Amino acid sequence: MPTDYDPAQEGARTDFAGRMAYGDYLRLDLILAAQSLRSDAHDEMLFVIQHQVSELWMRLAIHEIAAARLSIAEDRVAPALKMLARVSRIFEQLNNAWDVLRTMTPSEYTLFRESLGQSSGFQSLQYRQIEYMLGNRNAAMLRPHAHVEESTARLEEELGTPSLYDEVLRFADRHGVPMPPEVLTRDLRRTHEVHEGVTAAWRVVYESPEAHWRLYELAEKLVDFEDYFRRWRFNHVTTVERVIGFKRGTGGTGGVSYLRKMLEVELFPELWRVRTVL
Repeated sequence: MPTDYDPAQEGARTDFAGRMAYGDYLRLDLILAAQSLRSDAHDEMLFVIQHQVSELWMRLAIHEIAAARLSIAEDRVAPALKMLARVSRIFEQLNNAWDVLRTMTPSEYTLFRESLGQSSGFQSLQYRQIEYMLGNRNAAMLRPHAHVEESTARLEEELGTPSLYDEVLRFADRHGVPMPPEVLTRDLRRTHEVHEGVTAAWRVVYESPEAHWRLYELAEKLVDFEDYFRRWRFNHVTTVERVIGFKRGTGGTGGVSYLRKMLEVELFPELWRVRTVL
């Protein structure tokens, strides 16, 4: 391509006075001005941007999970499958972000760690909402948000709404695979616990996928997503251990010990257990 190529010769608009340009549409003035560093440490920029980008991906994940959940509740499985596939790809991006953060060494992090004060990722409102949407409903995790009325209301509303997995089980019950009544009518504010009756119901689906194809495909999309979600949690643990070892987290948690407990959480437990009984 000639170095003096002018895209205007092919009709490209180059005068944006009084018109909406790329930066205007994306509000880049706000986004790129949001990196307010609190130290002179070179690597603080990496730390801030990595977490801000993660929050943007989580915002999209919330958008997609909410839409998938509504579609399933309305018996529109096809669009839900597309949305859940997208959420898996979102968590693939979140996983990749840890690779960038891991280029920061422990000595580089210590140069600005005190600037974080008591702020910590476990205080992320969006992450907590995702956990609640997926069914991990630990009411104790409302407390870090109690100082913001709007945040508390947002999470309380989520606790009163069927989780994504709740809606999938209800869908199954409506479409020829009965689920235990006590599961369908459980207290929504509590985390779903493993139920042998649910495992038995999924066994019916997996032993005759052709007869229950929509449910079979939906179940596998949930397994795909939880696979990426588990990897994200695992990469979180290894990144933290690599950067701070076994120090306590800035928010007061046990750091690595706290994150390792999170690895034990299962979002859709019967979908994993059914593999053993097939």
